[in-house]
Amino acid sequence: MANPLQAQAPTLLFFTNSRSGPARRMESLLAHLARKERSRLRIARIDAEEQPDWIERLKITEIPTLVLVKDRHPVGRLEGRVSAPQIERMIAPHLAPAEPEVAVASEPEVAVA
Repeated sequence: MANPLQAQAPTLLFFTNSRSGPARRMESLLAHLARKERSRLRIARIDAEEQPDWIERLKITEIPTLVLVKDRHPVGRLEGRVSAPQIERMIAPHLAPAEPEVAVASEPEVAVA
């Protein structure tokens, strides 16, 4: 598994396991967040049972846990089942500014006589 801490964008580590109901309920929330912030945030799912070294390294005591990592350092943490607004409040100060949407100019209307 590649080291998710080496990404340029902040990385949200999602610590989960197959037996955690609250973690399973957060899956769709994080999938939506991944699509919404795909250019500014990476999300890495880490199974606590398969990656015990990560659990020890970041001192994870509860599943689910979200740890926001920026420049190889943890900068935020949420434990237990959390809501989208809680996650957004944690990540917002660490995201690059959003790219402005580029308006596509339409063809000028030409009157045909």
